Amino acid sequence: MNGPLIARIRRHSATDGPGIRTVIFFKGCPLRCLFCHNPETQDPDREPAFFRERCLDCGSCRAVCPAGAAADIPAGIRREMCLRCGRCAGVCPGGAIGLIGRFFTVTELVEIILKDRAFYRHSGGGVTLSGGEPLLHPGYVKPLAAALKENGLHLVLQTAGHFAYRQAQDIFPLIDKIQFDLKLADPRRHREVTGVTNHLILENLKRLLREFGEKVNPRIPLIPGITANRENLAALVQLLAACGAEGVALLPYNPLGLKMTATLGRAGPPLAAGFLSLEEETAWGDYVGRLCKEALGGIP
Repeated sequence: MNGPLIARIRRHSATDGPGIRTVIFFKGCPLRCLFCHNPETQDPDREPAFFRERCLDCGSCRAVCPAGAAADIPAGIRREMCLRCGRCAGVCPGGAIGLIGRFFTVTELVEIILKDRAFYRHSGGGVTLSGGEPLLHPGYVKPLAAALKENGLHLVLQTAGHFAYRQAQDIFPLIDKIQFDLKLADPRRHREVTGVTNHLILENLKRLLREFGEKVNPRIPLIPGITANRENLAALVQLLAACGAEGVALLPYNPLGLKMTATLGRAGPPLAAGFLSLEEETAWGDYVGRLCKEALGGIP
C-alpha cells in the first residue's frame, strides 16, 4: 500500500455539489473538531467501528482476535489492545464490527467512479473529494483529479483549509469548485475547538481567493453554542471581506456524527442531539445575509 486510505465512497449523493455525485471520503485530518460530522475520517489509519445494536454476542470475533481485544457487550472492542488487523470484522455475521479504511489505486478508484458516468452526465453532477482533508494527500489527489478531468467529470474539492499550499497548488487548476470551510474567527477559540489555530487556514483562503476567485466557495457550519452565535458569525464575515470573498454559504448543523463517534469508542462531545429547526436556520441565514450585504456587497 502506498497512498491514503478511503473511509467511504458515497454514490448518488445530491448534497455535495451540483447534480448527482460520487463522494470520496479520505482518511486523515489535521483538525480535531469537536463537532466533526465524519469522525471516522480523522485518523489516517484503519480503525474498527463497533455497532452495538447489530451485535449477536456470538463470540466469533473473540475466537479469531489474536490480541484478545474483542470483548463482551457492551465494550465490544478493547481498543488499547486492538491491532487493527480486521479479522473480527471478517467473521462478524451481524456486521457489528467494521474496519474503516481501504486503499485503492487511482486506477481502481476511477473505475468505480466511472460506473455512474451516465448519472453525472444527465444531472450535471460529478465527483466530490472530501474527508477528512483530501489535501493531506496531494501526491495521490493530483493524479486522481487529472484522471477524472480526462474523463470530462466535474470536480468539487471540500477542504478545512489547513494544508501546505505549495504541495497542493498544482491540484487547484484541475478543480471546478472549492468548498472551503471556516469555523471560528478567534484563533484561541479555534484551537480549543479544532486543535489548531486558524492562521494557516486564513492564509490559504486568502491566496485561493486571489488566484482562483469564483471557484472558491467559503462555508460556515452552524454549530449550536460554538460557531452559531452573532459575535463569531459577524467576525467571520469581516475576515471573509478581508480575504476578498464575495459571499458565504451556511451549513446547517448535522448531529449524525455523534453516533459514529460512539461506534469508534470515543467520548461524545457535549453537543445538541437534534437538528436545527427551520426557524433557526432561517434566522441565522437572514442575519448572515444582512452582514454579507454590508461587508461583502452580496448575500450568502
